Amino acid sequence: MFILKLPSYRGSPQRLSVEINPLDASGNPTKKRGMVIRNVLEFKEFKQIINDEKLEKVVTGVERVNPPAAERLRPKKEAEVIEV
Repeated sequence: MFILKLPSYRGSPQRLSVEINPLDASGNPTKKRGMVIRNVLEFKEFKQIINDEKLEKVVTGVERVNPPAAERLRPKKEAEVIEV
């Protein structure tokens, strides 16, 4: 979870919100933008949707249809350094 500072927008003042974004093994967010929750009502609505068993069935179906994701090749963190 992260706390975001949202800028003022169309007469709405600046405000804080909560962003939910899973982390990878290195502790970095896995998505560019996570789920942003601005108030308790939004939280309760998201919670109800996520707990709905139909959502899991839909996500499973989408996962079955989609081709497998290609793995990204990232440089190793412990790369060898050559001094000249």
